[in-house]
Amino acid sequence: MYLNKKVKEGIFKKHGKSQKDTGSAEGQIALFSYRINHLSNHLKKNQKDFNTERSLVKLVGKRRHLLDYLKEKDIERYRSIVKLLGLRK
Repeated sequence: MYLNKKVKEGIFKKHGKSQKDTGSAEGQIALFSYRINHLSNHLKKNQKDFNTERSLVKLVGKRRHLLDYLKEKDIERYRSIVKLLGLRK
């Protein structure tokens, strides 16, 4: 599987407050971004996989919602996570 426990812990350690901090908006946005990149690469090879395409659209929407939430709560945290992950708006 592409997303095992060690990969998740590494993502949360890098972008969250700690390795076990799975609830912070930054950690969740980073995890969604990792999954979005994986699904995008999968869809480049399998263009007719519509279930994966639907999952990708849902993940992008979830990430967008979290980014909007973070933007309203703390603009500095929003700017730092967007810069760190290379997201553009």
